[in-house]
Amino acid sequence: MLEAQALGSREPSDKEIRLVIGASSAGTIFEWYDFFIYGTLAYILKDAFYATDNETLGLLLVWSTFAVGFAFRPIGAVLFGFLGDRLGRKYTFLVTVTLMGIATAGVGLIPTVATIGMAAPIIVILLRIIQGLALGGEYGGAAIYVAEHAPPEKRGFYTSFIQASVAGGFVLSIMVVIACRALIPAEAFAAWGWRVPFLLSLILLGISLWMRLKLSESPVFQAMKAAGETSGNPFIESFTYPGNPKRIFVALFGIAGVLTTIWYTAFFSGMSFLRGPMHVDDLTVELVLLVSGLIAMSFYLLVGKWSDRVGRKTPIIVGAILTLALLFPLFWALGHFANPGLAEASRRAPVAVSGPACQTDPFAEMFKREQTDCGKILETLTAAGVTYTLTPAETLSVTAGGQPIAISPEWLTDGAARKQGLQDALAVHGFDFSKQQPPLIGILGIIAVLLGLGMLSALTYGSVAALLSEMFPPRIRYSSMSIPYHIGAGYLGGFLPLIAGVIVARTGDIYAGLWYTWAVVAFGLLVAWWGIPGGPPRDFVDD
Repeated sequence: MLEAQALGSREPSDKEIRLVIGASSAGTIFEWYDFFIYGTLAYILKDAFYATDNETLGLLLVWSTFAVGFAFRPIGAVLFGFLGDRLGRKYTFLVTVTLMGIATAGVGLIPTVATIGMAAPIIVILLRIIQGLALGGEYGGAAIYVAEHAPPEKRGFYTSFIQASVAGGFVLSIMVVIACRALIPAEAFAAWGWRVPFLLSLILLGISLWMRLKLSESPVFQAMKAAGETSGNPFIESFTYPGNPKRIFVALFGIAGVLTTIWYTAFFSGMSFLRGPMHVDDLTVELVLLVSGLIAMSFYLLVGKWSDRVGRKTPIIVGAILTLALLFPLFWALGHFANPGLAEASRRAPVAVSGPACQTDPFAEMFKREQTDCGKILETLTAAGVTYTLTPAETLSVTAGGQPIAISPEWLTDGAARKQGLQDALAVHGFDFSKQQPPLIGILGIIAVLLGLGMLSALTYGSVAALLSEMFPPRIRYSSMSIPYHIGAGYLGGFLPLIAGVIVARTGDIYAGLWYTWAVVAFGLLVAWWGIPGGPPRDFVDD
């Protein structure tokens, strides 16, 4: 095997391993920071770049633009996978981190929609496309680079630092936002201070380039190049190499689809859930995510090390099964700890809506369609986190605890008046829509739930870099693992916030979006059980 030929019997020195892992992980943290800072600041960007007073539509538009970056990740995987297999691992991910840093800083320089109109969201979309292309080449390069330096018996542990670094990018984005909030007054942060985290990426880019330029090329790639065994066309060969179509299918649905939907549900859905329907104070949300994210980073290392003993398949299967069993209970617990009064008010004074054409159209304003009067009421209730029962009727009516709520004609033409009016009417029945500051026991409960979600993510993600590196032949490894990984992460995971948001908006059930994650994981579990190699970890061998 090329791995054995490249590394021989010499185990890398501690200094070599520290440099390889440190430089690769730091670059991965910075690059994912660049990608995640957009999602972390979604609640502000919806006002900066989208001209709508509809909170639900504004957030969906932000998540749509967020998804654009993911949509281009597979294209980046093809492009940079080709370069990585032809020209080398090191220089390819130097290019990707440079593109990401420049594009992220660019978002911080775009004038708002109030200044340049529709040009603002168009420029944001173009920069997200560049980010997506760059990220499509980053993960595969960093993961393979570490895997090809690692001795087989420690490959899971060493590569788990790359997985932890993805979570680290999210944690860093939270830390930077908290620091900016502490240093910049609230009004100034909303007006211009949100740009600082984006511009900071230029500094992170400089650090990342400095660290990665100190690295040498992967020993496996050097051995292939010296032997003249590099691929002539890695993209084509990825789909024609014997056994690779099956491996790509398994990597896409049984590995990437599972890990990425769980990851985004744990971190981004958890963040949106707390900030949105649970009305938790923004700073509190950021602090609990920071604490839980920092602790959860260690889970990836533990799982990676565990996989070196039990194999790569076991943690993924266990994580997927536990996710199917615990996903809904964990989010129910999250709602209980975050805002128990909301659920209690809904129990004491259940809200019921009846009327004609009672269905929501989340994108009605965007496509110049007329939202029905009942749809407007439902949309406002959902955005406020209020559950309701729905009954068809000839006339529109809303009740709370069986008591009718008078619907003002102004509510049906003015979204702000409708929101305020409904919240005032429901406040009489015990609903509290003010920003929530949970007690200490509630905060500890939130952190515990987020750690539970983080463990589910770690189980399905911690061993993945080692697993994907071992699944594919070295000559086309960069392309073969990057393409399915980024299709799964880009489409199944990257569109999760948008798809889940639409499901919630259409159903009025704040937990209904979790069914998307559940379905993807259920299918992925079957594929993983069937297709992931079992037994002890091993280097690639032809089937």
